[in-house]
Amino acid sequence: MLWGTAGVVVQVVAGRTGLGAVAIGFYRLLFAAGIMLIIGLPARRRIWAAVRSAPVAVVAAGAGLAAYQALYFIAVRLTGVSIATVVSLGLAPVLLSVWETIRTRQRPGNAELAASAAAVLGLILISTVTGDGATATGLGLLAAVASGTVYAASTALSRQTTQGVPPLILTTLSCTIGAITLAPIAVAQGVAFTPSLRPILLLAYLGVVTTALAYACFYTGLRHTTGSVAVVVTLLEPLTAALLAVVLLGEPLALPTIVGGLLLLGAVTTLYLGAGRPASPQPQEEAATRT
Repeated sequence: MLWGTAGVVVQVVAGRTGLGAVAIGFYRLLFAAGIMLIIGLPARRRIWAAVRSAPVAVVAAGAGLAAYQALYFIAVRLTGVSIATVVSLGLAPVLLSVWETIRTRQRPGNAELAASAAAVLGLILISTVTGDGATATGLGLLAAVASGTVYAASTALSRQTTQGVPPLILTTLSCTIGAITLAPIAVAQGVAFTPSLRPILLLAYLGVVTTALAYACFYTGLRHTTGSVAVVVTLLEPLTAALLAVVLLGEPLALPTIVGGLLLLGAVTTLYLGAGRPASPQPQEEAATRT
């Protein structure tokens, strides 16, 4: 649920500061990296050992986090919180399922095929809601699709890394590398704004609460529940984002968006609950790279 509040905060921060999506993403990762490096100071030798053991994979995880987040925030700014969150989060698990099918060369079951079809239909329904800002919404949808694609690719690449590097250490490194990756783009876009207490607190909230604290809660929860249940519970994120967008930002929820969102969430739930097969650790590993 903490993850689900990020999109609304981005909209408020952008409105108050004029910062672009990439700049806000940079500040979020900067605050998150700062707090996690402070907390992880006693484990600095383990952090450095993780870098030396898998430098390419760790850098890829950080760059993927930066790209996913920047594209997601761009989608939020262009399409609104509800559509951006549902599309980006709903597409990634479907793509991961397709990748697993290709990698293992095993035909997916009927339930998986039906779930994938429902997800595609959901995306089509959501994409039909363009309203007056059709061009901006179309670009926002592309950004959301790209965000989900990058997230899926980053998850697939990071699967082996999560087995050898403790999740909190990997998250600390990902946030740090992600902030470094976004820094040049953010500076070019503009990171300066008139400082005032509320925007600074909101940016700190994005980093400390929706990133550092949220991951700490998530990894703690993984110790006491199965991966399938944990991933299904994290579907509260898009539901939280959509609800807050409607209640706090006054975003409209057209019928196609509601139906499309339900189809996407149903598809994701079906895909992961259908993972009653032996590969139950995979959802944990896939979710561990969550942004």
